[in-house]
Amino acid sequence: MERSGVAETSAALAPTSRDAPFASFIVCTRNRAEALETCIRSIEAACGVHAAVRWELVVVDNGSTDDTPERIARIITASPLTVTHVVERRPGLAAARNAAMARARGGILIFIDDDCEVDANYLRDLERHYAGDEGAIIRGGRVELGDASDLPFTIKRSSVRERLTSDVHPGGFILGCNMTMRREVALRIGAFDERFGAGAPLRSAEDTDYLVRAYRLGIPVEYVPDMAVFHHHGRRARTTIETLHRNYSFGNGALCVKHIRSAPWLLRHFCWTLRSACAEIFGGPRFDPVLHLSHWPIAWMNLLGALKFLGLVVAARTAGHVEQRAKEQLQG
Repeated sequence: MERSGVAETSAALAPTSRDAPFASFIVCTRNRAEALETCIRSIEAACGVHAAVRWELVVVDNGSTDDTPERIARIITASPLTVTHVVERRPGLAAARNAAMARARGGILIFIDDDCEVDANYLRDLERHYAGDEGAIIRGGRVELGDASDLPFTIKRSSVRERLTSDVHPGGFILGCNMTMRREVALRIGAFDERFGAGAPLRSAEDTDYLVRAYRLGIPVEYVPDMAVFHHHGRRARTTIETLHRNYSFGNGALCVKHIRSAPWLLRHFCWTLRSACAEIFGGPRFDPVLHLSHWPIAWMNLLGALKFLGLVVAARTAGHVEQRAKEQLQG
């Protein structure tokens, strides 16, 4: 549908120097002050275990109205790490991540969600993987439940190391709450598409869109069963999981349209979902038997997300034509 998204641009990264840190932790937050503090403490502890290497932390406040700014100020004062505090008023996780990348100086970018805790051996695992890789790659690690009382969703516990192929839907192959890459990879892929992600019109999938764009460029996407984080997502009612699942499906539907020319295999996954939904009528398996999630909401929200994306494209083009006509009138 598009060669590049309206909100998809070249990634702006901070300049590096010889004394730049080995890696930058990137944590974006909004109104999760307590969880954020726990997340940062776990990052500090992991860096303490691996203190021979220089690390930095970039925290982006995406419009918090709680005491997040005050807590970040206290963290900066007491933290053994170099901490950069960024305020990004534009709503949306993709916008926040782009703002973070513009300030990150590390050779490796580590995206961690504010409701996650980093395993004490995370950096040992990360350094081992990046010491032996072939260069350009996006790599994500295991995501465990941080609290056994939470429902088993937005986690990945596979013990098998694997690479993304077109036979596997990229959604959830690696999770955006535990995603890493060298800064050269981010420069090559570009910025996150700010139409996608929590807080944006397309609700989710800014990370999945990034994986699809990497795959299109021939950049491997790899899951490894270590580099673990613990996700304290706090969702214990099935209704909250259903809402989140619908939002994920909404974003994935938009991806099908955005990449329909360059990654038509995404449409194949939609067809498989529709076939599975029809099979449910005759007793076929649900999408998630444990959480009793059906294929039907996935198919329906995929369609709505696709229509929303088309609407955004039309609106952007209309606005562009109006601006162009206004310029021509002024010049005339």
